[in-house]
Amino acid sequence: MHLRNALRAATALSLISVGAAQAETITIATVNNGDMIRMQGYTDDFTAKTGHEVEWVTLEENVLRQRVTTDITTKGGQFDIMTIGMYETPIWGANGWLVPLDDLSEEYDVADILPAMREGLSHDGTLYAAPFYGESSMVMYRTDLMEKAGLEMPEAPTWQFIREAAAAMDDPENDINGICLRGKAGWGEGGAFITVTGNSFGARWFDEEWTPQFDQPEWKAALEFYVNLMNDYGPEGYATNGFNENLSLFQQGKCGMWIDATVAASFVTNPSDSTVADHVGFALAPNAEGVDKRSNWLWAWALAIPAGTQKEEAAKAFIEWATSKEYIELVAENEGWANVPPGARTSLYETPEYLEVPFAKMTLDSINAADPTNPTVEPVPYVGIQFVAIPEFAGMATEVSQEFSAAYAGQQTVDEALAKAQAIATEVMEAAGYR
Repeated sequence: MHLRNALRAATALSLISVGAAQAETITIATVNNGDMIRMQGYTDDFTAKTGHEVEWVTLEENVLRQRVTTDITTKGGQFDIMTIGMYETPIWGANGWLVPLDDLSEEYDVADILPAMREGLSHDGTLYAAPFYGESSMVMYRTDLMEKAGLEMPEAPTWQFIREAAAAMDDPENDINGICLRGKAGWGEGGAFITVTGNSFGARWFDEEWTPQFDQPEWKAALEFYVNLMNDYGPEGYATNGFNENLSLFQQGKCGMWIDATVAASFVTNPSDSTVADHVGFALAPNAEGVDKRSNWLWAWALAIPAGTQKEEAAKAFIEWATSKEYIELVAENEGWANVPPGARTSLYETPEYLEVPFAKMTLDSINAADPTNPTVEPVPYVGIQFVAIPEFAGMATEVSQEFSAAYAGQQTVDEALAKAQAIATEVMEAAGYR
């Protein structure tokens, strides 16, 4: 008996020493959004389970995209895990720049990832990034202000109703803007928002011959509507507002409506952070009257491993931990079901406690309504709703978004911004050989 105990102790010690020898410190680049900040607070749980330590590099969205793109294209090797999305993942996976996630454990249950997320983060059927959370976009609005205005938000509003409601709720004397929307330059910031707004007015980036379409009337209608809406009922300086700036404004009670990522719902309804938590309603992203496309997008912030990392095993262990069913349960246990990362796993939407969360169904309906293979009214040669899934898009769209932001700031007219966008896109596409 004593011998058996001694053997067990020796085995346990050898396992601990092997674990210690394999313990790594991994460096993760991530975006400064609320769910990512929350994840960092639980890192001790991961370290306790695996022995691996984590160093975080937390960056504003535009800066993150620039840093990780530079690092992976130059093989810089600064990061063991990168937070990227549906635009980068298939392109980088096809280039051999990411480690395939084709050997995750059976317990992890890859099949449980929502199909829209799994497909958007794969190339040729191979998963290259695991979604931490998934999102579409939707309308978030102040139910008390809507009621005061004598209006009722439809489940599927038009842009024309949104303008009417913004006018009715706008109250400058009490520092309430009728509506808060993104204007910040960056292809994934204000660029994403104006692209889906364009979709809902019948616009598109390119026709089937890859000819840029900014000189077409649909783009003029979309951009003029947006500029007029925001100049009339939006906050001062909206040209520099992105997701986090508008989240802060809404939480402070300074917006009648906000149309943005579905993931924001948990933050605007959290009484610890939001002064209007008890007065928030939700609706599908709007469409223009007579146009059968809504202005909602499809996105996942996901975790990927750059090829060439020396810490692949530890990086995979972190991804399995952070994007697992168990992580969702950990957050639910500590902070309530409303605060778990949404939109990534089918099982979450089969959990009775989660389905009681007021925005759960609208989030899933918005995700399911997004079709990246059919994003516009007229046919297009590309995949992607708020982006065009070609390598040239990020640089080109960042430049275009800068011209649009200049129009929002009153530095140029809508016509001037669209003419410059047409010239930018034409030059890029001709240089790249699309035309």
